Amino acid sequence: MMRSGENRTESPMRPAPRSVKEAAEIMMRFAERTGLSSERPPRRYLWTDAFAVCNFLGLAQSTGDARYMNLALRLVGQVHDVLGSYRTDDPRVGRISGLGDEEGRIHPTRGGLRIGKPLPERAATEAFDERLEWDRDGQYFHYLTKWMHALDRVASRTEQAQFNTWARELAEAAHAAFSYSGREGRRMVWKMSTDLRRPLVSSMGHHDPLDGYITCIELQSTRTRLQGTPSEPNLEEEAADFAMMIRGQDWTTADPLGLGGLLTDASRVAQLMQLGAFPEGELLEALLSAAMQGLSYYVRQNDSGLSASRRLAFRELGLAIGLAGIELVEEFVEQPPWSQSAGVRERLDALRAYRFLGSEIRSFWLDAKHREARSWSEHRDINEVMLATNLVPEGFLRISG
Repeated sequence: MMRSGENRTESPMRPAPRSVKEAAEIMMRFAERTGLSSERPPRRYLWTDAFAVCNFLGLAQSTGDARYMNLALRLVGQVHDVLGSYRTDDPRVGRISGLGDEEGRIHPTRGGLRIGKPLPERAATEAFDERLEWDRDGQYFHYLTKWMHALDRVASRTEQAQFNTWARELAEAAHAAFSYSGREGRRMVWKMSTDLRRPLVSSMGHHDPLDGYITCIELQSTRTRLQGTPSEPNLEEEAADFAMMIRGQDWTTADPLGLGGLLTDASRVAQLMQLGAFPEGELLEALLSAAMQGLSYYVRQNDSGLSASRRLAFRELGLAIGLAGIELVEEFVEQPPWSQSAGVRERLDALRAYRFLGSEIRSFWLDAKHREARSWSEHRDINEVMLATNLVPEGFLRISG
């Protein structure tokens, strides 16, 4: 599967100066366009903003320029103000947590955070419309975990404990709202109302419990490392519940964004294992196996032959980000005792054959003529920010330092 002439020494985790420069230009345009560095009305979207925070952190580290750190911190504050409050067209006012202004500033994530969709959430009396639901507001668990990760990255880079505390308070609130006991055991809701009082889409996201489990362990690990971090919420019950939900589950998917998530999770697990978590190593092997199987399906679909107008950039770019994370797993496996782990090494060897996909996806969407497609412009913010993540992936992928 390895393409002839592929450069095995190429390292997406150590980007070239040209990549850093291009990522910086993309992110500065995004900041101006969405009201972060301009007088334009703030236009916030939780998934995109989570990646954007990590990109600014990565640029700050790559360049030593403090303005990128300042933009990351400003973006955190803006997200908490905008997406932590009801929409301007909502009859409800104030923070979605129900807290007053002062208490809400101290605990900005206790009520979760809105998605930031263009349409208001579906009212309790409205009929469900699957097409419209994609454009309606509310809360997604998998967006909340991305924001937890972004806050935790800020905590690690600044060594300011409050960001980790906010992430753990968000994890506690999200677990309480999205998880429930049903006839099939412990389950999760995919989409909740803005105030977290009623489900909008009751089916469970394929990887939501897995993402919740790994994120809880990540937040606990950072809490332990940072001095002066409050011990509560400790997330022990939440992590145990997610662990029970994922027991025996098959996470295989051929969806590129889902595959990228699996590979990103594998890179997080490998890094957390270096810090003493997941001592058995079974989770890492399971993630690599699911990703390997899913990639074989994805390659057979041959979406790479489609025109830009028939491709969704952010989904493909999510896969490319995950493929970049393989390098972090390799760093971990080089260290004892995992250097002797035949199971992990075997799976890594198989996954290396798919690295060309990441390079192909980045090259395709870096081509300006492909970004002229309507499929790009209709999702410009998320596409550009995730392209920038591909150019400087360490800000998003590395979980400490």
